[in-house]
Amino acid sequence: MILGEIRQAAGIAATLDDLFRRAGVRHPDALALVDPPNRSSFTDGPPRSLSYAQADHAISAFASRLRGLGLQADAVVALQLPNTVDSIIALLGVLRAGMIAAPLPLLWRRHEIVDALRRAGAKAIITCARVGDTKHAEIAVHAAAELFPIRHICSFGENVPDGVVSTDDIFTTSIVDASAAQTRSESAAAHVAAVTFNVGALGAIPVARNHIELISGGVAVLLESGVTQDARLLSTIPVSTFAGMALTLVPWLLSGGTLHLHHGFDLSAFAAQLDAAKCAMLTLPAPALASFGDAAFPGHESCVVAALWRAPERLRTGSPQPGTMSIVDVSSFGEVGIVAARRETLDRPVAIPHGVISVPRGAIGAMTVIETARANTGTLLLRGPMVPTAAFPPGAGSDGTAHLAIDRSGYVDTGFVCRLDVQTQSLTVTMPPPGMFNVGGYYLCQGDVDACVGKAAPDAAVVPLPDRNLGHRLAGTAIDRNNVAAALERQGANALIAGAFRRIGAGQAA
Repeated sequence: MILGEIRQAAGIAATLDDLFRRAGVRHPDALALVDPPNRSSFTDGPPRSLSYAQADHAISAFASRLRGLGLQADAVVALQLPNTVDSIIALLGVLRAGMIAAPLPLLWRRHEIVDALRRAGAKAIITCARVGDTKHAEIAVHAAAELFPIRHICSFGENVPDGVVSTDDIFTTSIVDASAAQTRSESAAAHVAAVTFNVGALGAIPVARNHIELISGGVAVLLESGVTQDARLLSTIPVSTFAGMALTLVPWLLSGGTLHLHHGFDLSAFAAQLDAAKCAMLTLPAPALASFGDAAFPGHESCVVAALWRAPERLRTGSPQPGTMSIVDVSSFGEVGIVAARRETLDRPVAIPHGVISVPRGAIGAMTVIETARANTGTLLLRGPMVPTAAFPPGAGSDGTAHLAIDRSGYVDTGFVCRLDVQTQSLTVTMPPPGMFNVGGYYLCQGDVDACVGKAAPDAAVVPLPDRNLGHRLAGTAIDRNNVAAALERQGANALIAGAFRRIGAGQAA
């Protein structure tokens, strides 16, 4: 674990792959990654459990496969995968090959995928044959048909479409090209590692981060949680966003322990995993806490819960702490940054400090991870070690395209509206960026939703309704709702929008 050197003034010098290799050298036979036990119910293949040695071999095999396709260093490789071992191996394999990982939310369909990958300049897509009834490999094929730079599609799973490269054999092959691992002469940690996508009124904006920025986000969560070396972690948060990497991938790499993954939220499978894992940290969407009573997680009182607030404007209404477990609230501001804070009592979340934030809070020698401020326009500004410092791709915005804007002081405007309490020097987030709403962690632009629905049927309309657990839910109206849903699916609309028009039962009124 590199926590000792992270605390030093010299800062972070390791890459994500360095962190993995260090853990693997210490405990090559220790359990590294564990799939959801119900994996076969939502995607192909039995659950995988990999030691560090097995995971290292699979990562190198994946990197070798990418290099063998002719992809060059710094090629942007998109990843759209469920929360399984495959997603972790693929992401680290992309990095070991010297390329840039661009994870995509699983609910994105052709329209959003094409928009995001065109802006990022992606060269390949990594996906899976299916998640549930959705055929993701086919979606990737249709998206690639609209994107000239993409020449390769790789997929995990069975019965992949023609022209798609199967990648399941990376877990069994004995032949690995060691030269596939890319080395850099310059500071590798300062090199771009991943691109995620901030959704705004102008579409998907690529947000690039180097290894230092990614690790800084994970350090914020790990130090505030107090997780120690060789810890067992259970995460329900996929690595498709910066918050997902900061809560799932990086804490696991820093601790060098075992990462158990849970996809979606199957209560019986989740309970079985929690009992089997005996984890030190559990990562959940914050709204899920409201579903648990005072007797939540019996027998797991020593486990720390990292609760992810994808809609930080709801933080002030957070539920009291269930049982006696410690909770670290993690507020996510799109793809700009996160703020992690352990609750001081068995009560509600603490307010977001105004100014420099260091972790662990109040500790001697705490590490500065982010700084907050309030703009004259009333929106939240962020800067610091985890916040991006440049637009992507290089030169973005010079031609008038939407891009991540960084001011001269290094602040990035999140767009979230906030209120400053001068007496306590704390910030309260009151609203999401104008024109945006959150559905179960996915931000949607009202203008884009209206345009998409209007294209499907002129009589159709969709509105966001408040929902205690999801933030909002979408409700669609039309003369023929099923026809509208089918039209939205054909045009590659987000699954949430199409789902708003699906009839719940026969005979339901439109």
